[in-house]
Amino acid sequence: MKERIAFSWSGGKDSALALYKLLLSDQYEVVYLISNFNADKELSMHAISIELIEKQAKAINIPLIQVHVESNENCSYEKAMKSVLLQLKSEGIFKVGYGDIFLENLKTYREEKLQSIGMEALFPLWQEDSLSLIHKFVDLEFKSLVCCVNEKLLGEEFIDRTITKSWIDLLPASIDPCGENGEFHTFCYDGPIFNNPVTFGLAKSWVKEYEFKLSDEQVIKDSYRYSNLIAVG
Repeated sequence: MKERIAFSWSGGKDSALALYKLLLSDQYEVVYLISNFNADKELSMHAISIELIEKQAKAINIPLIQVHVESNENCSYEKAMKSVLLQLKSEGIFKVGYGDIFLENLKTYREEKLQSIGMEALFPLWQEDSLSLIHKFVDLEFKSLVCCVNEKLLGEEFIDRTITKSWIDLLPASIDPCGENGEFHTFCYDGPIFNNPVTFGLAKSWVKEYEFKLSDEQVIKDSYRYSNLIAVG
């Protein structure tokens, strides 16, 4: 009998590829997707609406658990997530899958938070080569729209486009091909895990600026351009 697990769903290509790998496993049965929505009721850093994430889950045919964060502070996220994880644990689910590839600090953070409540993290894509992964993603006929770019690193010509081999070839050498360092984010709308494509419309992209305080003297400013995705159909 397969072990019942949950999967942390960001809606993007890495999540889609990791979920694909888990669904092919003889060891695990993915019974829930978990998505986190910020105080603006959007998927953090992707700016994807709840409605579109719901459409993805419906097309994948796995129930979606929504984690709603009251504020954009990390403590608010941790409180909301812990409540959901404890509920999953009460249902006999002790493992959660993630699409992370090589960020050690993020992996350690997830592992420690789960271990603190007697659960375990799974990383199906861990330490695989980013360039090989993105080409595998395209070869499997996944379709994913680039929905967010860091404007310091990528220009407007990279957003609102479906990832193809020609798009990959345009990436500067300094950019991780999977955007693992936060260079870009994606919205996956079709592929082998979907029973049908997720339909959406596009309006004009928009920009949001962020400030990250590293110390009293040092503040980093970043500017991100986002797709304006609209659920249709």
